[in-house]
Amino acid sequence: MRQAESDGMKSAYPSLLLVMLALVSARSAAAVPNATASVRVAPPAYVRLADWAKVNGFRFHWLKPDETIELTNHASRLLLTVDSRETQINGVQVWLLFPVTAHNGVAWLAQLDGEATLHPLLVPPRGRPHRIRSVCLDPGHGGKDPGNQVGSYQEKHYTLLLAQEVRGQLAAAGFKVALTRNTDEFIALPTRPELAKRRGADVFVSLHFNAADSGRDTVKGAEVYCLTPAGAASTNARGEGAGAGWFAGNRQNDQNLFLAYQMQKALTRELAVEDRGVRRARFAVLRDAVMPAVLIEAGFMSHPVEGRKIFSAAYRQKMAQAIVAGLLAYARAMEPGT
Repeated sequence: MRQAESDGMKSAYPSLLLVMLALVSARSAAAVPNATASVRVAPPAYVRLADWAKVNGFRFHWLKPDETIELTNHASRLLLTVDSRETQINGVQVWLLFPVTAHNGVAWLAQLDGEATLHPLLVPPRGRPHRIRSVCLDPGHGGKDPGNQVGSYQEKHYTLLLAQEVRGQLAAAGFKVALTRNTDEFIALPTRPELAKRRGADVFVSLHFNAADSGRDTVKGAEVYCLTPAGAASTNARGEGAGAGWFAGNRQNDQNLFLAYQMQKALTRELAVEDRGVRRARFAVLRDAVMPAVLIEAGFMSHPVEGRKIFSAAYRQKMAQAIVAGLLAYARAMEPGT
């Protein structure tokens, strides 16, 4: 898959809007003592980050005034940057749905991020605990669709090899595993999550490798995608706005994000690759999945060093171990009684 384009790494809000936020929130706080101040303007709604932190048991601290914020408690540390969607949650990069913003020393967090980004990662979703026993792996591309190509190396070939390696390791760990394709064949995108549904999969994992059109010597690392919630633009929006709507896969928003986080953490820590973050997208294979689903971009074929590793069977074995570790961490968290 081509290098995903960011649609808001540094996106500042107009100063007039910030003034409106401050004025309206001040009136809200005066009307409701000790309440978390919030205000809804042309979407999204924002809340005072210091109030959100207090309600959720975090200490709020400006590491660098009007630029970098640290939130800490006994279990977690969050780093957030003003005018940016990039944040770190316990050392793992996660892309927010909207940038944090600030005015006159007051930082603001999008309410949707509090509910749909931070909360699912700080309080793992346990609404319907269940045992994860069946996994559907989706080797990206295939047949007439080669995916990325670097010299004679085609993405479709290496996604299948990686899927086969992951399948072997998962089977050894006691999981039932299905692949959307076992050979070099073309599978339409909507068919892939449908195959997972037919096979009764508990989770769906689509496997891909990235490529950069420019900066091939520098652009590298892993990133994991889950479905964008309704009301927000995707990390790689490419012109898609926040009004793209709701899809079947949005039923599992919290589980999607938590699974993506576990995958990103395992990949970056076990492979020591650059952390490009947990991201959101409305890829077809994620939109139509009726079970928790993620799409992994496991590295850049275009990078001279990372590409050589991807083409190596020994490295793909390590990569598979990291993916299995992420799945196991997710499965343990979903176990009844945990």
